[in-house]
Amino acid sequence: MAESLVVPLEVIERRIYLIRGQKVMLDSDLAELYQVPTKSLNLSVRRNRGRFPEDFMFQLTKEETRALRFQIETSNKGRGGRRYLPYAFTEHGVAMLSSVLNSKRAIQVNIVIMRAFVKLREMLSTHRNVLRKLEELERKYQRHDIQITAIFDAIRKLIETSPRPRRHIGFTTPPAKPGS
Repeated sequence: MAESLVVPLEVIERRIYLIRGQKVMLDSDLAELYQVPTKSLNLSVRRNRGRFPEDFMFQLTKEETRALRFQIETSNKGRGGRRYLPYAFTEHGVAMLSSVLNSKRAIQVNIVIMRAFVKLREMLSTHRNVLRKLEELERKYQRHDIQITAIFDAIRKLIETSPRPRRHIGFTTPPAKPGS
């Protein structure tokens, strides 16, 4: 089975979420990709708990679960949905899953998932560079704006000086007398 036929990269990218400042995948999404029940995936993780420290995997809070459900527009499946809060796996946790779920599919899917995480990191790096350059341009033009404003203020001051009463130079004719 070729890797590209296992799971398209775009499908995996859509299932990577930003939670607690980390890029993670949910247990239910991973179970679907590995083609195992979520319950089985979580059972395998519990049996190998030592392989999953908090920076590899964590359980979502009720608020995070509610917010995520709203964000991805899903509802509870079946009668009442899940009994337990979902687990979120970081990139390292997903890598560790392939050793716990020792199947050919798990290994193939993990390769595609690792590529998706790498692609996201590269995209974020590119975005950070663009953002940094935009900030530099903004600072540069802000300085120019300040200088241009100072020039306009100086010109306004020159224009706004109150005109002095002009003394008339030269010969003036006296006003004509009425009746003459």
